Amino acid sequence: MLVKVVDASALGALVFGEPKAASIAMALSEARLFAPALLWFELASICFKKIRVRPTEAEQLLAAFKLGSRLTIQIVEVDYFSVLELARRTDLTVYDASYLWLAEYLHGELVTLDKKMLKVVSRIKASDLSLTPCFKPQTCTDVVYHPPIR
Repeated sequence: MLVKVVDASALGALVFGEPKAASIAMALSEARLFAPALLWFELASICFKKIRVRPTEAEQLLAAFKLGSRLTIQIVEVDYFSVLELARRTDLTVYDASYLWLAEYLHGELVTLDKKMLKVVSRIKASDLSLTPCFKPQTCTDVVYHPPIR
């Protein structure tokens, strides 16, 4: 089964029924899903922002968030020192770099709608950017799996 790391932009589109929801659903199907722990904080933030903009839809948005939390996504601890180095080298935020680091660490695919992250991933695939210094075995922590939120 394929390993995919899903970020908050992609999961938010799926959970809240945004225009790209169908393509994200297809991208995530038939895969084992992983994310760093910050995924649920980011998804809660997306939900909160949507509630502030559309307060009359608060109940539906909260229901969507709750339903989304039932997805089977394994939460994995990241190596924060390696993530920081990756953020510095790619000019991504530390948050975004944590998703990219995890995808590389697990040898999986990153599923995102974030344009800046997609650009960095393209540069990596084109071998314009090497991530090797960010993945030193002596600095990586063991992968710790946490049960999905239910």
